[in-house]
Amino acid sequence: MKRRIGFLVSHPIQYYAPIFRELARRCDLTVFFAHRQDASAQARAGYGVAFDWDVDLVSGYESHFLKNMARTPSTQTFAGCNTPEIADRIPAGRFDAFVVPGWSLRSYWQAVRACRHARIPVMVRGDSQLAGQRAGVVGLVKSAIFPHMLKQFDACLYVGQRNREYLENYGVPSRRLFFSPHCVDNDAFEQASAAAREASGQGRAGSRRRVLFVGRLVQSKRPMDLVQAAARLAARGEAVELAIAGAGELQAPMEEAARAGGIEARFLGFVNQSRLPAVYASSDVLVLPSIAVETWGLVVNEAMACGVPAVVSDAVGCGPDLVQPGVTGAVAPLGDVPGLAAAIASVLALDPGTTRRALSERMATYSPARAAEGILEAADTLAAASRLR
Repeated sequence: MKRRIGFLVSHPIQYYAPIFRELARRCDLTVFFAHRQDASAQARAGYGVAFDWDVDLVSGYESHFLKNMARTPSTQTFAGCNTPEIADRIPAGRFDAFVVPGWSLRSYWQAVRACRHARIPVMVRGDSQLAGQRAGVVGLVKSAIFPHMLKQFDACLYVGQRNREYLENYGVPSRRLFFSPHCVDNDAFEQASAAAREASGQGRAGSRRRVLFVGRLVQSKRPMDLVQAAARLAARGEAVELAIAGAGELQAPMEEAARAGGIEARFLGFVNQSRLPAVYASSDVLVLPSIAVETWGLVVNEAMACGVPAVVSDAVGCGPDLVQPGVTGAVAPLGDVPGLAAAIASVLALDPGTTRRALSERMATYSPARAAEGILEAADTLAAASRLR
């Protein structure tokens, strides 16, 4: 008999949908959503423009929207998702295990309490990393509280090396840790990017190498570092151009900086999911110079699934997992513009065929199949432990 797995997330999320579809093929899965996100809420969440995702996020698995009782419904605040009905839904589902993606919403703790009451194992899958954690009083409070908080979860699903280190730092023992990597729909990105390359004749006209940024144009992403690094490359004779896929407050100063640096830069605005593979396919390297609030950086997964290497700052969470220097990309010190320029140049010098083969091998691990496998491995381990008690 297939295991019955329940999952609560804030709202339909493009990165969770492929994991849910993979799980649905392997178990009896039910997904609950705590909130209905509309186009204007996407803008308030930081994307800079109002939009709806242009890909299907809810087919291929069973799902239900819960009634959000919050006074001000939102996914951005702890109180913004309040779904008391989960207390009845969880015991009614007779789940073998239940998963929440963190502890930042009231709804998640409502689910944890319901699981405890129904004696259903509850697991958490997040992506926090120690880099960028607050010091001082806040850090001391976390050190005192988090070890007790994490004991509320029967298993912790870690998405990568830095996330595991974070959990271990707060006292989670190895027997409660299971690898469920961050991922995207690798097959969809690979196929769509291959089709885009074929449609464009396998390449672009001209000799300039295209350096890509994908994300919100905000300070925490440090996109201005990329413009300045590109200007350095151009000044020493490197033929590069920029493609910027995203919207935000820094667009105007970035445009001015690009003009001042003599850089050809195409600002694409917000690019929805269905158009992203073609953007990646037309690029030679993705650059993500963010600070440590970038606890992972799933655009790196997207680029690599399309066969494009990446340069990331050493604060970006996915660096130790996805970026093998000299093979799948490069890592530059945070805020070091000369170092970023050198890293970009080193990746542009890599052999594309060798790089794509290495990226394909890396994505085989950071895949929806492996993420689902980790969740089910944890559920099986918890079930076996329960039988022994």
